[in-house]
Amino acid sequence: MLDQWLTTDRLKASAVFGFWPAQSDGDDIIVFQDEDRQTERTRLHHLRQQMPKQDDQSHLCLADFVAPKESGKSDYLGGFAVTAGIGAEALAKRYQDDNNDYASLMIKALADRLAEAAAEYLHEQVRQVHWGYAPSEALDQIELIKERYQGIRPAPGYPACPDHTEKSTLFDLLDAENAIGVHLTENFAMTPAASVSGFYYSHPQASYFGLGKIGSDQVSHYAARKQWPLDIAERWLRPNLVG
Repeated sequence: MLDQWLTTDRLKASAVFGFWPAQSDGDDIIVFQDEDRQTERTRLHHLRQQMPKQDDQSHLCLADFVAPKESGKSDYLGGFAVTAGIGAEALAKRYQDDNNDYASLMIKALADRLAEAAAEYLHEQVRQVHWGYAPSEALDQIELIKERYQGIRPAPGYPACPDHTEKSTLFDLLDAENAIGVHLTENFAMTPAASVSGFYYSHPQASYFGLGKIGSDQVSHYAARKQWPLDIAERWLRPNLVG
């Protein structure tokens, strides 16, 4: 699905989002081709916390928030990409060329804020309308800021999912480049810069968390799941490696 929000004659925010049949398989999430759930379309690969915890605390993984395939329950995963940067960089450069650095910086800042606001608005619409798992949600601005709603929208490259390369799978599912003109660089940064992307999880207990440090055993297992040489996995996960 594709949505657009026009805000001025110069800046706009555009978004693409979707939902797919999905079930977890260990620390992976299987995305199926269709509702028959017989053909695997792709997999998302996640990592599990390994830091010491109290006995009553779980070591979390994003795959925990999708029903396991052996449960017999049909579950879903969502995803989105939003940009407010189409045309913003050219507009900012025009002001910079006119020696108006303040206006140039403000254009970039406004585009960033608009993208974040559009992502927040879209998530609200997803909860109440498009996915519709919380149709009666009625939160005020403070409650929204405190994320009192059900569900999360973690992004590849952030604490719960530090591997930026998972963004390519998300973009393929969304066809984001064709839909809204957002591209990934060779290092998996989004361009235009005023862009936001991530996954939607609807589980009532879904929460944000940091992966923290992980051991070489999990890195080796992750490399095998991704069909990567070990050194590639270590390069992308270096900030999370023990030692």
